[in-house]
Amino acid sequence: MAIKVLIPTPLQKFTKDQATVECSGATIDDLMNELETQFPGIKARLCDDAGNLRRFINFYVNSEDIRFLEGQSTALKDGDEVSIVPAVAGG
Repeated sequence: MAIKVLIPTPLQKFTKDQATVECSGATIDDLMNELETQFPGIKARLCDDAGNLRRFINFYVNSEDIRFLEGQSTALKDGDEVSIVPAVAGG
């Protein structure tokens, strides 16, 4: 199963400057573990010590915010596109 993952610029240092990588996984949780296997150190930037996704990073599956789906349990299928988008704040 191939899932396309769009990596934001600040995290591309973990993916050898690749903006897009392919991974597998049945859920977002599985995908996080696969990303860590392929690119050691990236999961610590995406998840807290308890393994929960960090609040300031948004995840989208095929342009759908996973907060409105099943969160980290959101199911993935072959051909899905997962976007990792750091939250932007300012004022």
